[in-house]
Amino acid sequence: MTGRPVPQPTELSKPFWEAARRGDLVVPYCPTCDLRFFVPEPACPGCMAKDWRYAPSAGRGTVYSVTVVHRAPGPGFDQPFALAVIDLDDGGTLLTHVDAGDPDNVVIGMRVRVDFRPLTSEITLPYFVPDTGDRRRWTP
Repeated sequence: MTGRPVPQPTELSKPFWEAARRGDLVVPYCPTCDLRFFVPEPACPGCMAKDWRYAPSAGRGTVYSVTVVHRAPGPGFDQPFALAVIDLDDGGTLLTHVDAGDPDNVVIGMRVRVDFRPLTSEITLPYFVPDTGDRRRWTP
């Protein structure tokens, strides 16, 4: 992942990146309408309440949609890669990379879990990998 653009945390996303660095997945949660959503916005996209907060996620889910990207969006991205929408078991969806070795192995309905990978000393990226029921780091 050398040379890949490094995400720049904002006031809204800073808690997400701090949690990822600790190996925890958190998602925006609105207690007013009980909606989990991603990406963080100034107001809940469901009810426009501004008092949402980050809630922990178990980091397990199911591939809802997937595409294999053959042309990187910029320098530093390994290609091809699988980009998928994950339906999280505890609510909400997340657009993320899924690493199953060969990107063509990622299919709709596949069970996945989060796997954190350091990009820099400050930024850790949440990837998803096949959920084998084992909490050890997955390697293709």
